[in-house]
This record gives sequence, structure tokens and C-alpha cells, in this order.
Amino acid sequence: MADISISKARTIIRKTLAKGRDMDLKPLSVVVLDAGGHVKAFEREDGASPGRFAIAQGKAYGAVMLGMGGTAQMARAEQQAYFMNAMNGAFGGQVVPVPGGILVRDKRGVVVGAVGVTGDTSDNDLIAGLAGIEAAGLEGDG
Repeated sequence: MADISISKARTIIRKTLAKGRDMDLKPLSVVVLDAGGHVKAFEREDGASPGRFAIAQGKAYGAVMLGMGGTAQMARAEQQAYFMNAMNGAFGGQVVPVPGGILVRDKRGVVVGAVGVTGDTSDNDLIAGLAGIEAAGLEGDG
């Protein structure tokens, strides 16, 4: 199984936070998970609430476990709430199906992990996260 490197995970976080500052977003929290759903790296900006880790992790975990970004998960939840409720139950309530959960692929299209961003609106979280992923030379599916 291909995984995201610690170097790329750190780049994603650094560039996501930089994009958030450029956009004048509220303090962000960013987690990077490997392809197995395990935490590779995490940072919470000063001023971000302590509960943000769980939200960021839930966004990323849903992306990697379901193989779809948070935007697609949210659409699925709106169309088939029973399915997403069942999936959330299967994963111990860890899935947060909203934008800001981003599936990460390498240039060959292989899933190498996921990123979860939280702190501002979900749409802004997604924009910042995609910028970080792109800066690391990877592709994001939000």
C-alpha cells in the first residue's frame, strides 16, 4: 500500500495554513492521514478550539475509508441519509461528511492518504486544503 511521506504531510500542513492566512480565515487545524487512516501529522493554529482535532480527523477519516471526498460524502448524506448513518456507525461515529475532508492521490492516481481541514467554513477549509495538497505535488479529491 502506498502511503504519504512525512515530508509531504508536513508540506501539506504548512501550505494549507499559509493559504488560510492568505485568505484571512479563522484559525485552522489540519490533519494528514496515511492510506490506512492513521494520523501522519497534525497541527492546530493558535486560537483554534481544542476540539478541532476530532473534526479534522473525522473529515479525513471519512474520505480515506469511503474513498470519496467530503463534498461527495455530504451529497450522499443528503440523498441517502440512511447509508451515511450506517457508515458512520460502522466506523464508530468517526466520519464527518462535509467539505474539508480530502482524499489524496499520487500522480498515478493511487490513494496515499487523506487530509482534514477545519476552522472556517467547510468550503474555505476545502480550498485551503487543496492548495496544501497541490503544493506537495499531490492531487486532492475534495
